[in-house]
Amino acid sequence: MSLTFYWYPKCGTCRNAKKWLDAHQLTYKEIHIVEHPPSRDQLQQFFEKSGLELKKFFNTSGQKYRELGMKDKMSTATEDELLELLASDGMLIKRPLVTDGEKVTVGFKEEEYEKMWL
Repeated sequence: MSLTFYWYPKCGTCRNAKKWLDAHQLTYKEIHIVEHPPSRDQLQQFFEKSGLELKKFFNTSGQKYRELGMKDKMSTATEDELLELLASDGMLIKRPLVTDGEKVTVGFKEEEYEKMWL
């Protein structure tokens, strides 16, 4: 199983997830989420396959989220508008984002990684 690992190298949570993947000898393709954010279509697929609410894909503790006033926009924006916003700036996306093409995890929780990727 080969994974795609969207991450931001300066993010501590991303570095912890990378250590976990390496420790479990999982093969993955690393993608810098800010330099090469997933497209709107990719994000829609991730959202649909994850079973999560779309708001879970937002980095709610990020500076960009606050700058754009996303907290207020979340309840009124359409799904399409939210996907467009996510695709416009990798800093808005909660990270790391990991997928094998069928399953998706957002953020890093060791228990979730064990269930999903082992």
